Amino acid sequence: MKKIILLPLTVFLFVIAANAQPAASEDVSIPAKGAELKGTLLLPAHVKKPPVVLIIAGSGPTDRDGNSPIIAGKNNSLLQLADSLAQHGIASLRFDKRGIAKSMVKNFVEDSMHFSDYVHDAETIVAWLQAKGFKKIVIAGHSEGSLVGLATAAAVPVAGYISIAGAGRNIADVLKEQLSSLPDTLRQLAWSYLDSLRAGRKIPRPTPMLLNLFRPSVQPYMISWMQYEPARLIAGLACPALIIQGTKDLQVMEKDARLLAEANPAAQLLLVKNMNHVLKEVASDNRADNIKAYSNPDLPLLPEMTAAIVNFIVTKQKRR
Repeated sequence: MKKIILLPLTVFLFVIAANAQPAASEDVSIPAKGAELKGTLLLPAHVKKPPVVLIIAGSGPTDRDGNSPIIAGKNNSLLQLADSLAQHGIASLRFDKRGIAKSMVKNFVEDSMHFSDYVHDAETIVAWLQAKGFKKIVIAGHSEGSLVGLATAAAVPVAGYISIAGAGRNIADVLKEQLSSLPDTLRQLAWSYLDSLRAGRKIPRPTPMLLNLFRPSVQPYMISWMQYEPARLIAGLACPALIIQGTKDLQVMEKDARLLAEANPAAQLLLVKNMNHVLKEVASDNRADNIKAYSNPDLPLLPEMTAAIVNFIVTKQKRR
């Protein structure tokens, strides 16, 4: 497996200073089946025909900037990623997923949502970018967006795929791990629910203690989500791939990144020391310190991650 060789930090900072570009931000609206997807197209100035990165946000009500209304404050991780790319002459499009933030859906009903809706939306945006004249399109998905991006990259031709804090296992297995600290009786019940959903069977009356996760209206989405196997998808990927994982991630484990890399030996793997799930540096092992970074927009992205993404995109751009 190829390992990424990173520039020393001092050299990286010099590259930013030498190549930083102003950027033009444009609000866009992209029609999709049953929705109008709102996004931000960020274009570096004075760069003809730049490569473009489609940035796909993570799970829940996470918006195009990487922020969620269920978490106090903002981290702006995806906004910062877009800005960093623009400084290196790389365009980006980040968007609010259907039903989230400004991409609202009329008469939205939760039990009508399926994971494939997100994949089809991403495919629609790739086609929109192609129609706009972009020739080099790279997909970068964060967290749940990693799987959305992976399924999209497997379905439509793109120049590259980047997984950032993406699971390497079926989401049912990830959730079992996350729920392992529950009391035994409740844990066993939760695991049986997950097994049922993975087999395509709904749970008519989940216990009130687990209703938030297993409410009937979200079960169709979970069933559809569990049909996607990340390792199998990345194994058959035709385009180059970069897998990035932080060592201080509380939600996705290092082993997930390694599973993805093992499934696709041609992929590049980067483990970023002290990076948490929202791509911020956390030196402490204290969980509270880690969570605090989820609400701090003043913390920058780790330069190792940004350098690796830029290197991956520019290198692949030159080879094609």
